[in-house]
Amino acid sequence: MRASPSPAGRPAPAPAGSGSRRLWSSALGLLAAAGLAVGINLLADRLLARARLDLTEQRLYTLSEGTRQVLAGLKDPVTLRLFYSRRLGAAIPLYGAYADRVREMLQEYVALSDGKLRLELYDPEPFSELEDRAMALGLQGVPVDQSGEQVYFGLSGSNLVDDERAIPFLQPDRERFLEYDLTRLVYDLSNPARPVVGVMTPLPLNGDPRAMMLRDPQLGRPQVVMTQLRQFFAVKDVPLDAQVIEPDIQVLVVAHPQHLSDATQYAIDQFVMRGGKLLLLVDPHSESQASRPGPTGQPPADTASSLDRLLNAWGVEAPSDKVVLDLRGAWRVRAGPGDRVQAVDYLAWYNLQGDSLNRDDVALAQLDQVTVASAGELRKRQGASVEFTPLLTSSAESELVEAEKVRQQPNPVRLLADFRSGGARHVIAARLRGELASAFPDGPPAPPQGQERPKDLPAFLPRTAGPANIVVVNDTDILEDRFWVRVQDFFGQPVATPFSGNGPLVGNLVDTLAGSDALISLRSRGESLRPFTLVEDIRRTADAEYRQTEQQLTKKLEETERRLRELRQGTPTGAGGERGQSVITPEQRAEIDQAREEIIATRRQLRAVQLELRRDIEGLETWLRVVNIALVPALLTLFAIGLAVVRARRRAAARG
Repeated sequence: MRASPSPAGRPAPAPAGSGSRRLWSSALGLLAAAGLAVGINLLADRLLARARLDLTEQRLYTLSEGTRQVLAGLKDPVTLRLFYSRRLGAAIPLYGAYADRVREMLQEYVALSDGKLRLELYDPEPFSELEDRAMALGLQGVPVDQSGEQVYFGLSGSNLVDDERAIPFLQPDRERFLEYDLTRLVYDLSNPARPVVGVMTPLPLNGDPRAMMLRDPQLGRPQVVMTQLRQFFAVKDVPLDAQVIEPDIQVLVVAHPQHLSDATQYAIDQFVMRGGKLLLLVDPHSESQASRPGPTGQPPADTASSLDRLLNAWGVEAPSDKVVLDLRGAWRVRAGPGDRVQAVDYLAWYNLQGDSLNRDDVALAQLDQVTVASAGELRKRQGASVEFTPLLTSSAESELVEAEKVRQQPNPVRLLADFRSGGARHVIAARLRGELASAFPDGPPAPPQGQERPKDLPAFLPRTAGPANIVVVNDTDILEDRFWVRVQDFFGQPVATPFSGNGPLVGNLVDTLAGSDALISLRSRGESLRPFTLVEDIRRTADAEYRQTEQQLTKKLEETERRLRELRQGTPTGAGGERGQSVITPEQRAEIDQAREEIIATRRQLRAVQLELRRDIEGLETWLRVVNIALVPALLTLFAIGLAVVRARRRAAARG
């Protein structure tokens, strides 16, 4: 039997109790959804505890593959202790935000270490045992107010044998290298032995043994660079005729290789093929060698060095017949006795500053200046696959000239007069990274005449097993004291006062090479503290305009006040024109009143200029408030209205 329709074609009324059943169904659905959400969260917390999603523009919170390799290679537990005074973040919010960044990155390290890394967080209070412990671990305390109480923000680490390393104070301005610093700390704790560095050079870096014969005791003093290297590394001397580089040497420093035999070049080549790190310094003209007498008593005529066979095979050219002149940063030297000028810019000796230093490389990140002398250029060979990263680069005001112009009695005045800037920049130092082929494809060469091939000669390797890591510098004079440091005698002890960053640069380069390949692969990162560049540009522009107007108004105000003081002194009325009682005439009174009005008006203009300084910034802030408060909700409202209209139209279309 078919049910009869309701009057007027309307649907029949719902059965009794259907409303309550819908209510209960909705409530049960909400409870089920809530239970499902809680269950998913619990399951995700257990199964996806290490899952991360980094949506920052520069992937700030995504650790590099090099860091993952170091953490995966941990064999023994390492404990990190972060000492951070919350009082520092309360006083300087910048440090509070940076502390969160450091803490989050360390927690990411712990999550990836498979339980080998442990993190402890401490908030040392003034005059507490924790503060004593922080000081004992080598952390640096700094005052934040007049009370003198110290705050701390440093990291200390230790391993199973109680070896300790520390970052005394974590500075926000080094945030780009935060991952490198943290990973280096962990790596050093897992590899506590001092790296072994071999040095092969004909230069008297350890002091000239002929110092007493030449009656100059200072020549017998080691170069400061070598003294600094020995403080941090185990340094070994490698003979110039070596046919094998000892296997315990991790970094080989070759400085000014002149006329090396094929057997020695083969030893260097195979050292790199086996995974050794190389710091190579060649030179078109060694000022150090040219300033010292040779065996005949005169400076040697041959002052150039090269290692073209190896470098060309590895994809790099380092010409030894050209030097780079640079007008920017050129040293002032005494002119010749026949010249009218007393001092002149010597374009072959110059300081590299600013954009000439690759601050994205950790070795140069905090250096202000590096000095080179008669340096040559480096070029990547056409078609070479090696990764070529410039470290030191000349300015655009530079020129390549024949090396002969600086070798034999150079004329600074003539070099300056003939200088023509080519507008191009020239690379002086660079990092090389990549898989390389041996420069000796046919295997080991014959030993030098009169020598035998070593019995323990390692097996020939035609290629590197992984990416090689090499730093090449076409200037050896960065090692010479006189180009970067002043050494003075203080009661029998030499005291070194650096004026350039050559020594730290060499130490940093060796330090980065002494680490693992994972550390060398780390690059600078972005910064989490993103400044408002538009606001800063507006502020600088307004400040420049304000300072110029302020100086003009201040000068006008001072002149008006001086004129007012003169007018207030009046006209002298003593006999003979001497100054007696001053009388102010009506004209002077009118000028005084006018001067006062000018002073008031000028001060009013100064206040108006000060207000204009903030006008554009405050206008931008107002627009940002409008966008944040009104525009976003308005857009959401429009979106909701549009969605409602679309749904209404769909319903109408369905009914039709």
